[in-house]
Amino acid sequence: AERWFPSLPLLANFRGMVQHGLPLEIGDTVQILEKCEGSQCCHCGIFPSSYIHLKNALVKNKGQFETVIPTEDSVITEITMTLRDWGTMWKQLYMRNEGDLFHRLWHVMNEILELRQQVLVGHLTHDRLSDIKQHITARLDWGNEQLGLDLVPRRDFSMVDPDEISITELYRLMERRHRRREAPPQASMHHLFLQMKSMMSSNLGEELEVFYSVYDSREMRPISERFFVRLNKQGLPKSPEKTERQCTLFVDLGSSDLRKDVYVVAHIFRIGRMVAGEKKSVSNTQYKRPYGCAVISVADLLTADFKDDHLLKIYSCNAESEWYQIHDSIIRKVSSRYSHIGTNTGLNVSLQLLHGDMEQIRKDYMRLFTRNVSITKRLGFSDIIIPGGIIAFKTADLQDPSRYLKLPFSKASLQPGNNQTIKNSKESFWIQSSLCSTKLTQNGDMLDLLKWRVHPDRIIDCLSKLKDIDGTEIVKFLQDTLDTLFGILDESPQRYGLKVFDCLVHVINLLQDSKFQLFKPVMDNYIENHFAGALSYRDLIRVLKWYVDRIIDAEHQEQIQQVLKASEYLFKYIVQSRRLYAAATGGQNEEEFRCSVHELFKSIHLFLSHESKGISPITHTQAVFLRSFPTVCCELLKIFSMREVANLARDTLSSLPALTHTDCPLQAVKLQCMAKTVESPLYINPESRCVLLPVVLRLLHTHLQEQKELVLCANILTSMLTLNTPCGVSEEVNLVMEGLSGVLLRTILEVTNRPQPAATSLRLQYQDVTGEFVACLLTLLRQLKDKEYQQLLSRFPTKDELTSFLLQLFTVFRILIRPDMFPKDWTVMRLVANNVIITTILYLSDTLRNNFLNEKFDFKVWESYFYLCIIFINQPCLQLEMFPPSKRKKVLEKYGDMRVMIGCEIFSMWQHLGDYKLSLIPTLIGPFMEVTLVPQMDLRNVLIPIFHDMMDCEQQRSGNFKQVEAKLIDKLDGLMSEGKGDETYRELFNNIIPLFGPYPSLLKKIERETWRESGVSHIATVTRLMERLLDYRDCMKIGEVDGKTMGCTVNLLNFYKTELNKEEMYIRYIHKLYELHLKAQNYTEASYTLLLYDELLEWTERPLREFLTYPMQSEWQRKECLHLTIIHNFDRGKCWENCIILCRELANQYEAFYDYRNLSKMRVTSLYDKIMNQQRLEPEFFRVGFYGKKFPFFLRNKEFVCRGNDYERLEAFQQRMLSEFPHAIAMQHANLPDQTIHQADAQYLQIYPVSPVPENQDVLQRDGVPNNIKSFYKVNHIWRFRYDRPFHKGTKDKENEFKSLWVERTTLALAQSLPGISSWFEVEKRELVEMSPLENASEVIENKTLQLRTLIAQCQMRQMLNINPLTMCLNGVIDAAVNGGLARYQEVWDWMESRVNLPLVDLRWTLWCLLFHCLKTWIKKVEYSVLTMPCNIIGIILEHCFVSSVISYLFNSRTMCLYSSSLASPLPSDKHKHSRENACLSPRDRLYSGIFSSPLDPTQVRALPPITAVTLESVMYIGSLCKNVRSLSPMPTARSPQKSMVPPLTPSPTDGLPMGSLASHSPARSGSYSSGISSLSRCSVSETCGIDLPPPDPPLPPAVPADMPIRRGSKTPPPYSVYERNNPRRATPLPHSLSVPPSTDNPNLTAKHQLNRVQRINSEPRHRPTPRKVSQL
Repeated sequence: AERWFPSLPLLANFRGMVQHGLPLEIGDTVQILEKCEGSQCCHCGIFPSSYIHLKNALVKNKGQFETVIPTEDSVITEITMTLRDWGTMWKQLYMRNEGDLFHRLWHVMNEILELRQQVLVGHLTHDRLSDIKQHITARLDWGNEQLGLDLVPRRDFSMVDPDEISITELYRLMERRHRRREAPPQASMHHLFLQMKSMMSSNLGEELEVFYSVYDSREMRPISERFFVRLNKQGLPKSPEKTERQCTLFVDLGSSDLRKDVYVVAHIFRIGRMVAGEKKSVSNTQYKRPYGCAVISVADLLTADFKDDHLLKIYSCNAESEWYQIHDSIIRKVSSRYSHIGTNTGLNVSLQLLHGDMEQIRKDYMRLFTRNVSITKRLGFSDIIIPGGIIAFKTADLQDPSRYLKLPFSKASLQPGNNQTIKNSKESFWIQSSLCSTKLTQNGDMLDLLKWRVHPDRIIDCLSKLKDIDGTEIVKFLQDTLDTLFGILDESPQRYGLKVFDCLVHVINLLQDSKFQLFKPVMDNYIENHFAGALSYRDLIRVLKWYVDRIIDAEHQEQIQQVLKASEYLFKYIVQSRRLYAAATGGQNEEEFRCSVHELFKSIHLFLSHESKGISPITHTQAVFLRSFPTVCCELLKIFSMREVANLARDTLSSLPALTHTDCPLQAVKLQCMAKTVESPLYINPESRCVLLPVVLRLLHTHLQEQKELVLCANILTSMLTLNTPCGVSEEVNLVMEGLSGVLLRTILEVTNRPQPAATSLRLQYQDVTGEFVACLLTLLRQLKDKEYQQLLSRFPTKDELTSFLLQLFTVFRILIRPDMFPKDWTVMRLVANNVIITTILYLSDTLRNNFLNEKFDFKVWESYFYLCIIFINQPCLQLEMFPPSKRKKVLEKYGDMRVMIGCEIFSMWQHLGDYKLSLIPTLIGPFMEVTLVPQMDLRNVLIPIFHDMMDCEQQRSGNFKQVEAKLIDKLDGLMSEGKGDETYRELFNNIIPLFGPYPSLLKKIERETWRESGVSHIATVTRLMERLLDYRDCMKIGEVDGKTMGCTVNLLNFYKTELNKEEMYIRYIHKLYELHLKAQNYTEASYTLLLYDELLEWTERPLREFLTYPMQSEWQRKECLHLTIIHNFDRGKCWENCIILCRELANQYEAFYDYRNLSKMRVTSLYDKIMNQQRLEPEFFRVGFYGKKFPFFLRNKEFVCRGNDYERLEAFQQRMLSEFPHAIAMQHANLPDQTIHQADAQYLQIYPVSPVPENQDVLQRDGVPNNIKSFYKVNHIWRFRYDRPFHKGTKDKENEFKSLWVERTTLALAQSLPGISSWFEVEKRELVEMSPLENASEVIENKTLQLRTLIAQCQMRQMLNINPLTMCLNGVIDAAVNGGLARYQEVWDWMESRVNLPLVDLRWTLWCLLFHCLKTWIKKVEYSVLTMPCNIIGIILEHCFVSSVISYLFNSRTMCLYSSSLASPLPSDKHKHSRENACLSPRDRLYSGIFSSPLDPTQVRALPPITAVTLESVMYIGSLCKNVRSLSPMPTARSPQKSMVPPLTPSPTDGLPMGSLASHSPARSGSYSSGISSLSRCSVSETCGIDLPPPDPPLPPAVPADMPIRRGSKTPPPYSVYERNNPRRATPLPHSLSVPPSTDNPNLTAKHQLNRVQRINSEPRHRPTPRKVSQL
């Protein structure tokens, strides 16, 4: 045979740099197959032998999965393995900042290593080695528990192999360890540790003496000696270095002493003056005077598991004569006899209760005993008397009374000169003595019995008085007492036999008391070594039979019950006496002895068979005998054979009544007797076991059938199956399975369906019963082989019985797999159970195929089978990916991956179903999906093709597989939300290439079918859903509410709505997103999100079921609730314009039903006040690009526009995004990245600000509208954003850079408007336009005009007290001499006119309109402006003649003639030929509308005055105002805005809006505005030079009859069109969330003429189908 040596590197790591070298690290284990020595070793070796330490080992399971076990102490092996696992986890504790456990584990690891070294040295005694092993295992268990590792089953400090013991024994080992940890065993001995620290007092001036003792207030006596402590004048202990004078341990307190009326009492005496506080006298005499007393109950210390400090209040007696009972007065709270010394006075002591015997205490609390703690003993005996441990006085000879009787006891006995001690003749001194000895006694009756030979005539009297002697005195002289009794019996058996028998019974039963139970070994030792009554067995059998024969007829059963209670030791004396007689006589009278014993048992069988009605004294007598019967059988084995004793036991147990009363205590006693019998050697022996087994099984079956005494039944069955006996196991297992299999399954099902009790003890008992029955079933199944399984299944005569058995078995297996079946750290037990289950499943698979297919197909059996297999795979204890590497390796070596084994069996059984698959498809789609999500590649490859079969079967039956598709999608969301599934699964589900084995991917199989197109579409849909679910789960794992989380939720929400049309999931994710927004305080986005659900509801009375947090209510009530919630959140988000619209809609509903009470609560006016008076910030907008393959799917290689937070600028926003994506790299340019960046395995962020392009221009251009109203429309309901990038086209002119300075304008169109259901939305369309310098200049002039209009309006409305902004703006416009002034633009104009073929009429006309509009604005407002304008500004205007010079140059006679001819006869159809000059005709583009109230007609064009005349007229008008400026008041009276021609200052939000435009845009069309507007030289705020025209106004809705109820049948407008809700003048548009965004191109218009522009469109808008109607949600 080949010898194997495992080796451990000992000196250092080996890098393996030589040829064929094997790298090794410290801690690795290798097997030595061959050792090379000599000169050739350097050429063929793989590592040096000096690097390892050789150790013998055993190899198990040789082959691929062999295991090497070192032949060393198992404790050492466990230490090595455990510390390796701890080392890794210990470092993780440091990384998680768990400092406390980190340091504690470090100390425990060092302690274990030191103990391991002591064990390896091998110089320890056996007892010391056992103690160290026990200490090591305790520390290992503690560390495993703290780190959440598995519970290790051990026997005698060594780990056990689960394969080498029965499952029942394994369960008991683990249950005992778990129970010891959950409910530690109660100790019978207790000790009280006390440490005196100090006495706190403000007026101490004398030394003190403190006496501590334990006092029993119930018996009014101390139960311990006193402990004395001396304190100095500061209240601190004297000699603090001597700890034994400060600390003590009150020992031997029993459990009965830990009660409320047992106290620790402290009596305090002062050493000093006679009277406290008296003046110092000449005499130096020190007196010991009472000072005070303090008490504390021992029961108050029971809850403390550690040493705790206590401050005891000190009380003094009011009368010194009451000092002797002050502690009783304090305990009984007789406050008239004592008073509190002071609030600042108290004893500071430390107290702790210790549990266990002294030996254990010395081990567990070594620190106490290393400090020389003093021991204060108990007075008298403790609750449990230990033989040889009773106190004996050795300082005095107490047998000589003169030693203590000669002490002075009266005044006359005092020596001369000591009379001064007697102060009063009434005073006396009392002494109470007590004897506590194991050798001496002061009991006269006991002495008379022991000296019976001295007084033979008093023997009867002495025997009669034995029962009255204290048991303590008897156990002192136990051996002497027994010798006396058997001596008297031998003296005269006929005369004293009955009396001696009764006395012997009394002594035996005395040891049954818990106080003297430790003396049982003393009696056992006496029987074995000192008993000499060789003839006593005859008399004992005779008297015992005499008692048994009179049981039935006796009126009083007490004495007989005492006799039977002592039957164990009576038979011990009988057996030992017979053995002594046989040894002395060579076995004479053997047959006589056997006959007498059989006659005795016949009498016993007769009284046991007596059947009583109800509960009778005889029933109790029967129970008393049964309790001791198993030990009687064990004693009989010493003189009878196994077969004989087994027959006696069988006959005795069979003689019991078969049926007893339900409440009869004999039921439990019979089972207790059976339990002890099964655990006795009588059952362990195979010869006797075959005799007893039928009786045991019959009794168990009866009780299990009736569900009675389940705890005892479980214990019996567990003890039976704990035996691992190879001989005859097959027959016995078959016998047990035949008798108990069915009733055992029913019992497990019954027990597990019961509710668990709340109490800890009852819960543990419940778990023990369930676990023991389960362990018994597993033990039986593990012992079954193929033959036994066939025999088991063949016993069912009909198919129904077999079906019932299989269903019960499968149900029990599912119960065993449940996580709560065993504690979470019982991994060993779970793996063993799973191994048995999978073996049973493989055996039963043939039974299913042979008995339940074809015409015998049974749906329930197959469904239960597949469900069991699926639950088996999904159980947590088999998810090896979650295990540490070492644990995963152990499991794979021992059991393999059981998931793959059962997965292959599932696939095989599925293929055998054939056409019956259709019956199982609806119920198994979800479970199979759950199994395939397990992250095991082989398992996925095996089971994913089952989906192809399901789709194929459904396609063949119904022509489609909608049912499979719906089930898959519904189950996928829930499973992935639970953390199942990963990216690998998504790829495997969608991949065409076969992966890891013969099973092709699902998509590849589908492509072979005729229904390929629909199948591939379905797989693609499921794959996209998985992408979004994985992203959502990853975001939710972080636990932070950020833009990524919300964007992921929006992405998933839209997918359910548009692609899957899953209404319920859509609504669920609406509310998830709503909660996220509320958590992030995004109230505007939260409102828009909830509007998505609101739009699905109507104002009807249709009842809706309870859903999410909504109660059962009508649709009208739920919609009303939603409206109020949305209004509240809009109010919090300062979107009061939206609140007004919703309030109007809700008010219409209230008004229609005359609900004036709720209508009166609609405080709409407060919303207008908030609009006018409260400040609203204008946010900035940022374009964010996410590039790289590391981003989630919903972000990867996409660009978004994000609405910034309040006060958030570019730097802050960029920092926030980088914090959300910590691994991302910020790109430093605004150019679109190439494919290298897109495909990079990294994350790139591209961020730059963009400007919003408002859709609604009427409100923004209307004069007199306050800015706080305009500001809302500037940054709300924005679909498009712009970004301008200046660049030089061609050669840059150094003299005039404006010639080549062009602007690249990028316009981003979003999928939804901002603000909306998210703070960012994806860019759906991108347009790029190049603008010439003059086009850019026209925008600059337009923006400047709007700025001037705004400033003038503010001055007119007195909103601007300081007009410096207006004057500065005018100065900048008029004196535009920066960078060369207008001359540079004149050069650009000439240069462009020479380079471009087309005349620049369009552009010049546009500039003329702009300038004229600007001039008109000045003229209209100059009446006020000039009055308040400084004279220097007016002079500048007159001096420079800015307008005159520019217009004179731009519009010379040639240009004007050309332009007049081009517009000589304009027709209505000509208005839309060109894009720029005719944009003024639309309400949105307002160039002409700003100048004329109506579009220009030919007469107006021809009647235009000369430009110079207009300019001069304007200048003259301004000059006329300047002349009168001194005569006018500097503060003219303001005209009332209502009387002026200016439109109202506070228009309704719906006034002046084009039909279909958004003040009403949906939540999907929402966002925020960046206040950082570009400078004039870059991009504009307005849309003066807009590229596209708005869509035509929709037609008005049909008139609604006045009498038609609004509440009935009125469909709610979509939530996106907030501003359309209460405007009867405009039609209700289609919800924006359910339709494509408004087209930017008007199909009714001809193509626009664009000059020098290039447009690129990256993507087209996506179609959004309308979701289904709300069902009953």
